[in-house]
Amino acid sequence: MNEPHVMVAPEELKLHGLRKSDLVQAYRWMLLARLIDDKQLRLLKQGKSFFHIGGSGHEAAQVAAAMALKPGHDWAFPYYRDEAFVLQWGVTPKDLFLAALHRAEDPATGARQMPGHFSNKDLHIVSQSSPTGTQFLQAVGVALAAKKERTDEVVYVSSGEGTTSEGEFFEAVNWAARESLPVLFFIEDNKYAISVPVELQTAGGSVYEVTKGFSGLARFECNGVHVLDAYGATKKAVEYIRSGKGPALVVAHVVRLLPHSSSDDQRKYRDEKELESEKKRDPILLLKQYLLDNEFLAEKELEEIQNEGKQEIEEAADWAESRPLPNPEFVAEHLFGKAHAVPSENFIEPEHSGDKIVFVDAINHALHEEMRRNEKMIVFGEDIADRKGGVFTATKGLSTSYGMERAFNSPLAEASIIGVAIGMALKGWKPVPEIQFGDYIWPAFMQIRDELAVVRYRSNGVWPCSVVIRVPVGGYIHGGIYHSQNIEAFFAHIPGLRIAFPSNAADAKGLLKAAIRGDDPVIFMEHKGLYRQGYAASPESDEDYVLPFGIAAVRREGTDVSIMTYGAMVQQSLEAARTMEAQGISIEVIDLRTLNPLDEEAIYRSVKKTNRVVVVHEDTLTAGFGAELVALIMKNCFEYLDAPVVRVAALDVPVPYSPPLEDAMLPNKNKILHALNELLTF
Repeated sequence: MNEPHVMVAPEELKLHGLRKSDLVQAYRWMLLARLIDDKQLRLLKQGKSFFHIGGSGHEAAQVAAAMALKPGHDWAFPYYRDEAFVLQWGVTPKDLFLAALHRAEDPATGARQMPGHFSNKDLHIVSQSSPTGTQFLQAVGVALAAKKERTDEVVYVSSGEGTTSEGEFFEAVNWAARESLPVLFFIEDNKYAISVPVELQTAGGSVYEVTKGFSGLARFECNGVHVLDAYGATKKAVEYIRSGKGPALVVAHVVRLLPHSSSDDQRKYRDEKELESEKKRDPILLLKQYLLDNEFLAEKELEEIQNEGKQEIEEAADWAESRPLPNPEFVAEHLFGKAHAVPSENFIEPEHSGDKIVFVDAINHALHEEMRRNEKMIVFGEDIADRKGGVFTATKGLSTSYGMERAFNSPLAEASIIGVAIGMALKGWKPVPEIQFGDYIWPAFMQIRDELAVVRYRSNGVWPCSVVIRVPVGGYIHGGIYHSQNIEAFFAHIPGLRIAFPSNAADAKGLLKAAIRGDDPVIFMEHKGLYRQGYAASPESDEDYVLPFGIAAVRREGTDVSIMTYGAMVQQSLEAARTMEAQGISIEVIDLRTLNPLDEEAIYRSVKKTNRVVVVHEDTLTAGFGAELVALIMKNCFEYLDAPVVRVAALDVPVPYSPPLEDAMLPNKNKILHALNELLTF
């Protein structure tokens, strides 16, 4: 294990292989970043920009890190203060002012995010977001893909020391160290997480010390206000990583010369003595003095560099201000790709002629066939590898057939599973991770909601992220509160996600293939209660069959009442319809199959035909997906209705364990029959 990198005084610094010209260029970049900070603050006061978060005091560490890496070859997940880093990496001042002034041509986000959310696909700068710490696991995902591709790429991921309090930082370090992945964890320690000092954030006040137990993680500590010390430490870290030994951590001690952001006033929690002391450690002043003391530059040359920088920044800001604002007509663009759009009406569903298979085997066969078809498809999750093959055997045989490189067990950490999958998708792989139960998806919710669902949109279409998350859901198996949950309403509320919820084996296989071949993130829900049910079995489709998203199925034609449903409730609805048929009542049953996209036309056709509707879903009633269906029907078919739309759903309580309690809580055939009879008497 590496010992701390000794911090040294400026006069003792070594050049670490850098030339005079390198240091002069480093000074230019650092000064340019500082001037951009100053200009952006003036634009804010003028009301031309609305938010600023600066890197003043961090410049030396950031420029040093970029100098130790290969921009455009290596990958970067820079955090919101990394302005000097991205300038050194290849982002231009014009780019930064387009973002600050929220212009349509902002190459990072198209003005969809606040400034500081860097992105450039050509430079391998991955689109960044505001939640602190989510980037660590995505960086691990890119590094895992790089290792599988056998490249020498290094993945840089940075943050302040406060962010290392997030559990996802430690999950990322654990995964990277365990698999010897090429990740550079670069922590810029300015001693404050907004207003909270590091000693109240981190045990012992040092993330360097906290991480010493991770076997395989090389650790370096440096004085981040001195560019040479920071470069020397980072250079050693990168050499260690690029040699294939594994990840490295660099903790660069820096100063924060500005408040946390333009919304913060640091004088409330930092006294004047401390602030004055910090100014004496300004990295730009220190490097300037070093250049003078070593006669690398004269005072006049330094003044010329400053004047040139000021002129460049003013011209860049003026140019950006002259560019057009975004057209509001395009506000909904780039939320989704093209593959899962509602297909044309000429799609004809074939009669499948294969042997009859159960639902879980259809899932298994689809995974096998798609892994054979796509060498970059990868499956991972908890217990998915052989000999277990998943707790429901949905992934059996995958690791045997395709190797542990492509089908492997993950740590028991849902955020890790999804965060790493996002990173792999961003590098062009097709991850199909499994979350073992819908009830345990919530540790990954931040990665899904704030990252996976929005990365295409927030990058203005530049970074698609096609991850298919398979997740078993649902009750009727006596699984109790933590193995019976339905989750579709939560995810239907999130823009940017596709949602599939099949009711039988043939649909499950066809929809899963469509999800895998598509270009959007998908939550693919598999009802556990259907996995081996005979009524959910069906003849198997051939290897080429793909069921497009957005096509509902009419499971039963009828004229008196329409039932809109999906998942396990399809069978319960069909049984209720058969009972009503004996009474001379004709019930139409519509299986929605996908909730996003939703086949609205199929819904409206059925409503206009029967004039009465029951919406049935297994999830709890309040704010369930059925409420959305009712709203759509009321808006688009109100004049065709002969009665109010009725909902049948679970009670608004958790799913209990005991069968009598579970039966009382969940919807079933009898409850559907009661609703139908009530509706028909209206």
